[in-house]
Amino acid sequence: MAARSIASLTVSFGLVSIPVKLYSATEASQKISFNLLHKTCGSRVKYQTMCAREEIPISRDEIVKGYEFAKDQYVMFDADELKALEEAGSHSADIDEFVPISAIDPVYFDKAYYIAPDKGGAKPYALLAKALRDAKRCAIGRWAARGKQYIVMIRPVEHGLVMQQLLYANEVRSINDIDIPRTDVKDAELKLAQQLIEQQSSSTFDPEQYKDDVAERIEAAVQKKVEGEEITMAEEPEGGAQIIDLMEALRASLEKKGGAPAKKAAAGAKAKPARKPAERVAAAEVQSEPAKRKGTRRAK
Repeated sequence: MAARSIASLTVSFGLVSIPVKLYSATEASQKISFNLLHKTCGSRVKYQTMCAREEIPISRDEIVKGYEFAKDQYVMFDADELKALEEAGSHSADIDEFVPISAIDPVYFDKAYYIAPDKGGAKPYALLAKALRDAKRCAIGRWAARGKQYIVMIRPVEHGLVMQQLLYANEVRSINDIDIPRTDVKDAELKLAQQLIEQQSSSTFDPEQYKDDVAERIEAAVQKKVEGEEITMAEEPEGGAQIIDLMEALRASLEKKGGAPAKKAAAGAKAKPARKPAERVAAAEVQSEPAKRKGTRRAK
């Protein structure tokens, strides 16, 4: 079924205006939703909006929004007051600058839209797409919709343009706020890690090979319930995290993937003295035979 546009707008840069149509680039996954029921009789649960002080139910038209400026002290706004504060929706995305695509960290990416040329916009649309593609740059501008103002990035893709909403600076935390210790990496470990990366590298990303296993399990369980079957609960795995020698973990990973003996990968590295137990580090999910886990022990 052909996609349906959700809005029309104009992309403006300099004195050039491009009429375009906006299309949602993503859609919510069709996940199973559950209703809340009374366990004893199976009836739907109904909630009432209650006043915390008077302990009486109140209707929707008795509710206003309040901002708590001090403990239990509020200033109130009704719907009309809040509506007057909203940004008026604009029918244009005004470009302010062009920056290298690589200059924008994907952590700033929010909702994405496809944009396609509207009537009379095919030529300037194609011109902007090719110019951005050749320059390896994207356009940064502003767009107002649904009462809010957004930063948007217009970037070229293979057959057109994508308008990506961006988060504001105050909506993204800095990685410097996280305590990440500086740790030296040994040459032998680095060579093994690089070999493992090379062994599992792909030239393209194919999202079709990734499935939502949890959603599939839930759907299967619902169907069993509908058909009157009992559901067997999976047992929790025993034991906690394992403390495993990093070199052994890398070698085991390479051998598990069917690569050449891992010892050859580290042959060019300078020999290092045997490590003490204190140099052992945690590794996540290493699946190898117990006989190959030298120095493995359970965490207490």
